[in-house]
Amino acid sequence: MSVWRNAPLYADWRKEEFKAVNVTLDAATAHPALLLSEKGRQVTWQETCQDLPSSPQRFDSLPCVLGQPHISSGRFYWEVQVEDMLSWDLGICRDNVTRKGRVTMSPQNGFWAIRLYKGEYWALTSPVTPLILKETLLRVGIFLDYEAGDVSFYNMTAGSHIYTFPQNTFYGVLRPLFRLWSSESGPLTICPGEGESY
Repeated sequence: MSVWRNAPLYADWRKEEFKAVNVTLDAATAHPALLLSEKGRQVTWQETCQDLPSSPQRFDSLPCVLGQPHISSGRFYWEVQVEDMLSWDLGICRDNVTRKGRVTMSPQNGFWAIRLYKGEYWALTSPVTPLILKETLLRVGIFLDYEAGDVSFYNMTAGSHIYTFPQNTFYGVLRPLFRLWSSESGPLTICPGEGESY
């Protein structure tokens, strides 16, 4: 097991191992119920779906949106603000995942994500894995090591490890993944990288 996975206060030295990536939301993939900010860093659920053109890229069942960039090598991380949110899914997926109709989010289907739903945290394995956390998550870090087949999640406020998926062999392009569940919670916000602003 890599040392960085379970290191306490990992957030203090993550930049030595991973490169911060500037993630923005890809409007062409967004479910019609998701409203994106002008800069593509924030997504909000709205009850009335937008009248958007249908395309193979757009999710039409799962209220998801993918992020840029496309990743096919390297070690990268990005952070997401989830304070005041009651439900969400965060992680990565293959660029060629099914986006139409009923989809089960699991590694077998090209999704590696964690979830907050009804006050409980889960890793979207098959079957799902309950996550017992000491603190409410306010800011989540997603760390991807493509060549090692590792994707890990960290509580960036506490600097603590949340979950690491069993090692995979990644192939093809991977994308940042975001999902909202309802309008009852606040917006999901991608934290800016170094030199960037909201």
